[in-house]
Amino acid sequence: MAKKKEKVVLAYSGGLDTSVCVKWLQEEYALDVITLTADLGQGLNFETLKRRAHNAGALRVYVEDVREEFVNNFVLKALKADAVYESEYLLATALGRPLIAKKLVETAKKEKAKFIAHGCTGKGNDQVRIELGVGALAPELRTIAPLREWKLKSRDEEIEYARVHKITVDATKQSPYSIDKNLWGVSIECGVLEDPGAEPPPDVYRITANPLYAPDKAAYVEIYFKKGVPEKLNGQSYKPTDLILKLNRLGAKHGIGRTDLVENRLVGIKSREIYEAPAATILYKAHKALESLVLDRELAHFKQLLSLKYAELIYYGLWFSELREALDGFVDSTQRNVTGKVRLKLYKGSCLVTGRSSPHSLYKKALATYGREDSFDQSLAEGFIKIWGLPYKNYKL
Repeated sequence: MAKKKEKVVLAYSGGLDTSVCVKWLQEEYALDVITLTADLGQGLNFETLKRRAHNAGALRVYVEDVREEFVNNFVLKALKADAVYESEYLLATALGRPLIAKKLVETAKKEKAKFIAHGCTGKGNDQVRIELGVGALAPELRTIAPLREWKLKSRDEEIEYARVHKITVDATKQSPYSIDKNLWGVSIECGVLEDPGAEPPPDVYRITANPLYAPDKAAYVEIYFKKGVPEKLNGQSYKPTDLILKLNRLGAKHGIGRTDLVENRLVGIKSREIYEAPAATILYKAHKALESLVLDRELAHFKQLLSLKYAELIYYGLWFSELREALDGFVDSTQRNVTGKVRLKLYKGSCLVTGRSSPHSLYKKALATYGREDSFDQSLAEGFIKIWGLPYKNYKL
């Protein structure tokens, strides 16, 4: 009787790398391959994806709709934390990876698989995020990373491998971009983007309109937050997932959310990435504007420090860490009064806050005004300045 094959659960995107991985894992490791695709809002035709996985040789194909879990348990936590990596990256791809790791572990347990696999490169951050996530949740599982092992040196060689093995893929030698998309944003790399001095060609962008050709009339949106969570758009209540979808469509129409960033990867190299994140950009600016109204100075300034750390934890693959969980407690405490409305103007790529209000506002017009209603006792300023500057009088460098 033939020995039963061991199983591997492959994180499957339906793209070039993971489609080639299916066949490679069968040939090199003699494993039965089970694919797991997490629907994070990529907008893919999942029936086509299932057929493609089977065509590549998958024994079983799982597709899980995790959009609600992604938004509620990952995206909203990052939004409340104001997590942005290196001032510009809103962490769309990075936030999806720990959830994919979680689903890989769940599927491996269901299938009694001893291995998980992914299509991440040895240069990238995603290998770290997925493997650290799996290691934290199920350290007994062994990880296989084909792109770190195989001898295929370029995407062109992968395309040729797919052709020889009759694997259906979308990538061509004329369009070699690597793209990752979910509800929170799009990440684009490779091809001409590997030259940091080259302007991205128009075909790089996936969802946003060219700001030059966006509508000549601005769009205004009003977003209502309750304890840091967006609940209403223009007065109408939505689930966070649906609100994000609507803002993505509207923001994309007006060219909102494009970023061209040379960032510092976790593995120690610099990488040029193009990002599109219409809803994330709008919600981040709105959330920050509301916080500026309701958080006192010391809390607001200290939160900026922890926001940076929170973003690093996400980017570095440390979502399943005690520190991130501890920071969530602090972040949630800061959101108690982050309730109110923010109005924004969307116009040809710009997203500007034009108004904000909250029942917990710390802004007092009588103190801030220079008009007749001014209640600020300006005579106190002289003594304040003398005391504040006392340590620095006669200070010599």
